[in-house]
Amino acid sequence: MAATLKDVAALAGVSIKTVSNVVNGYDFVKPENRRRVLAALEATGYRPHRGARNLRRGRTGFIALMLPELSIPYFAELSGLVITAAQRLDWDVLIEQTQGARDQERAALASMGPYMIDGAIVSPQALEQADFAELSPGVPLVMLGEHDIEVAIDHVAIDNVRAARTAVGHLLEIGRRRIAAIGDNPRRGTAALRRTGYREALAAAGLPERGELIVTALEYHRREGAQAMRQLLALPQPPDAVFCFNDLLAIGAIRTCAEQGVRVPEDVAIVGFDNTEESAFSVPSLTTITPDKAAIARTAVDLLHRRGTETFAAQDIEIPFTLEIRESTVGRGV
Repeated sequence: MAATLKDVAALAGVSIKTVSNVVNGYDFVKPENRRRVLAALEATGYRPHRGARNLRRGRTGFIALMLPELSIPYFAELSGLVITAAQRLDWDVLIEQTQGARDQERAALASMGPYMIDGAIVSPQALEQADFAELSPGVPLVMLGEHDIEVAIDHVAIDNVRAARTAVGHLLEIGRRRIAAIGDNPRRGTAALRRTGYREALAAAGLPERGELIVTALEYHRREGAQAMRQLLALPQPPDAVFCFNDLLAIGAIRTCAEQGVRVPEDVAIVGFDNTEESAFSVPSLTTITPDKAAIARTAVDLLHRRGTETFAAQDIEIPFTLEIRESTVGRGV
């Protein structure tokens, strides 16, 4: 039979209330009593009921994380980092996968009630401004990524326009002039921002945006990157560089180049976005934009935690990024 608070109190020679204060981490317990309670907890193997403890604190002990696809490495890595950040604050994470579909994102949002979760971190792709009215009052919300949604909620993102300019600027710096883009997508807010950065970098170099060099990708998977690269290599004048809107598209593009005998980076330099673990082990290794994913996760979780006890204006927090230069643009040994 599992030990109870009464068992621990009897062994320690203190009241049940004192044991409860120690278990819940309160400071106002005499050092000697705390020592005796901790020894009794160890001896009895008592484990607190987490749900009951959280309810007494006025919280559920859970937060939600709404993401499009866990099969995309960026979101899988981000999920792990959110879980790690949440564990520091004694939260468990409930993950909702929506496939980026508006009906699934709306359903997930509508199901988030204050008796179910203490808050939610969402990375929507198809939600519209009106959909946020379906969120239950009193549930703190943090939105990840840049989106064309004007709602008064906390927001954590990198500057996608500037990041795209940085990626394309690197390709220009190494002498490339016919630079393609893979990943344009009317359903993804970040795609529009990355295309804007691509366009601005070309314009700053006095180069036009050429429609035949911009390939749409409805999904951001390796398969779509490979197909887009085949389309680009079939042009009368193929590109000498490609900016891909995520790493999976870039890795698919690299595969097509290998199949067609096109050398990377000698013939075509390729840049990705997200710096997922796979990008460091592709052949050649992938130059990519590196968002500080750990900072994104930590900042989002900390905002939810603050919302539990503080009232403040909606925060719009920009997380830094860097460009990780690897073999796909500069070759080996550089």
